[in-house]
Amino acid sequence: MPNHILPHALATPAILKLKDKRVVLASGSPRRKEILNTFGLAPDIVPSTFKEDLDPSEFDDVHEYPVATATHKAVEVYERLVESDPDNAPDLVIGADTVVLTHVQPTTSRIDYSLLPQQRQDVLEKPIDKADNARMLMDLNGGVCEVVTGVTIVYPVLTAPGYAMKSIEERSLVYFVDNSKAVIKAYVENGEGLDCAGGFAIQRLGGMLVRKVEGDYNNVVGFPAASFFVLLEAMIEEEEDFLEI
Repeated sequence: MPNHILPHALATPAILKLKDKRVVLASGSPRRKEILNTFGLAPDIVPSTFKEDLDPSEFDDVHEYPVATATHKAVEVYERLVESDPDNAPDLVIGADTVVLTHVQPTTSRIDYSLLPQQRQDVLEKPIDKADNARMLMDLNGGVCEVVTGVTIVYPVLTAPGYAMKSIEERSLVYFVDNSKAVIKAYVENGEGLDCAGGFAIQRLGGMLVRKVEGDYNNVVGFPAASFFVLLEAMIEEEEDFLEI
């Protein structure tokens, strides 16, 4: 039987429920793997082949966009693994997608951002080159962006199509230092931000550009672990046969 629970994991109901279950992360992100490992969970890594080609403009609420992508990722991996090896089907597949959005600047850091004026938020993708990276960071400089991660879990049930899903979204605000052009230029020249949505990696050198985070820091890195485990606890309480099929 698989054991994806690491020795340092807390003996919470959610962790104990996952003991001897096959847990799969539908992502090749080393950051998501590291965050889950930190909290004692070591899932199988099976990156999704979903093309991630959804159009953000087709969603009435752009926050639904990463949730939809996470769902496609998790379902694709679950169906593929069940089809390829029914006798070793996963008990839980975790899909996640993180996006960076433009955001209006709050007048105070203590204001609830849900109360801010409604403005269109644009998705900040990975920079296409260093010049694009510099433009992104200059736009964000001294301001704020919103990081949203959608998480979907897929698990077996007895009714068609043989699995069910549950999704959450987590939002965090990232406040940037009013950096000098020299600092931004040095970061851009390093090249780290070219592989990151929004053009910065907060967990590495990009953390120098950030003044503070409002919300879950791990969410900004790529996976909202606290909310994920809260979701599992809720599923255990609400669904008697969760992970028992």
